[in-house]
Order: sequence, then structure tokens, then C-alpha cells
Amino acid sequence: MPILVITGTGTEVGKTVTTAAVAAAALAAGRTVAVLKAAQTGVGPDERGDADEVARLAGPVTVAEVARYPEPLAPATAARRAGREPVRPADVAEAAQKLATEHDLVLVEGAGGLLVRFDEAGGTLADVAELLRAPVLLVASAGLGTLNTTELTARELRGRRLELLGVVIGSWPTPPDLAMRCNVTDLPEVSGAPLLGALPEGAGARTPADFRAAAPGWVAPRLDGTWRAEEFREAADA
Repeated sequence: MPILVITGTGTEVGKTVTTAAVAAAALAAGRTVAVLKAAQTGVGPDERGDADEVARLAGPVTVAEVARYPEPLAPATAARRAGREPVRPADVAEAAQKLATEHDLVLVEGAGGLLVRFDEAGGTLADVAELLRAPVLLVASAGLGTLNTTELTARELRGRRLELLGVVIGSWPTPPDLAMRCNVTDLPEVSGAPLLGALPEGAGARTPADFRAAAPGWVAPRLDGTWRAEEFREAADA
């Protein structure tokens, strides 16, 4: 799995901090890691983007962006309003493949959800995954509404014959409510893929040292971590 595409069921579900956790776990396992942000929106030329935040939390990873736009909008809209060239899926795939020649693992982080448009032709992160034939990791929220958005994303991936590697809950509160506890069981069922981790609420606010030490315990062995779904499910039900 030299390239892994990371998407979310929507915005603000913990995609960037999950990317950082996966990167930190891989680094702890002795792998070299690159993080590619397909399209960074909502930041200026000299501001830190999502890939920079991953590096701050996870440690020594190579960071790269294909494009960035100042307004916090979908990439196609942000590019149009800025009068700039849009992101093309082929450009993202090419950048990821180049990084993969020099790193053990390349994490390609999208913008928003799987079908957020990159360009006027309707190119999306799903098209990037198709070009790369790369597995996709889906970051989902914990509470009400997550089953619908998770299943819709999973269906789109299956329709394209893309592998959904698994689902990670991007922010797990303490204590969880009833819907969240039930979703631990239901998310694998509606997605047709295993639950591969859960990040504690506020994980991104930890110090980098604390984050790096804890991150392998938030993701499953498939992602170089030690997290176990059954143990988590039992704790959630307790």
C-alpha cells in the first residue's frame, strides 16, 4: 500500500488529524511518509495548510500541495473565483506517484468529501483514486447522520470498483451518547469495510510529543497501529 487516499464524509470530521495519526503511526513503524494535499483552500500564500499541520503533529514527513486558493470553498469554486487554474485529478495522481518513488507511504488528503469538485469538468478525489488504483480510507463523524453519509460514500467507491480500506472515526467524545455507541457496530455494516480506528476528541490540540506517542493506539494494525476494534466496541458499550 504505497499510496493511500484519505477522504471524509464531509467537512470538519477530523480528516487532517486522522491523516496525522496515520502518518505518526507509520513513522513509528519505521516507514518514510509523504503527505500530499490535493487542493488546499482557505489559506493565503504564507499561511500553514493542512499538510503543514500533519507535519507539526506527526513529525518528519515530506509535505506537498498541488494547489492552494485563498477562499474556504470547494476547490473548483475557489479556483474560479481566484482566477487561477483548477486542480486536475491527473496532476494529483502524477504528484502522488512521484512521491511514491521516494517514500514508503504517500497519504493523499482530499478537500471535504469524496465528490467535492476539483475542476469545471467535475474531476474529484474519486477520480484521483481511480487513476492511482489506490485504496481509500474514509474518515467519519461519530454521531447521528454518519451512517447515511458513510454508506453513500462507500456505495460510490464500490460503483467505481475502488477499495474502501476501512473507516476511522475522526473524533470520539467521552462519554459517547447512545447513537455514537450504536454507530460503532453499524458503521462497518453500512460501509462494508472494517472500523480501523477512532481518534479521541481534541486529539489535534495535544502537544506534538503527546500526539506522536499516542497515535499508534488510535489506529488499527492495518495502519501500523495497535488499536483493536473489538476492545473499542466493548469499551463503548460499557
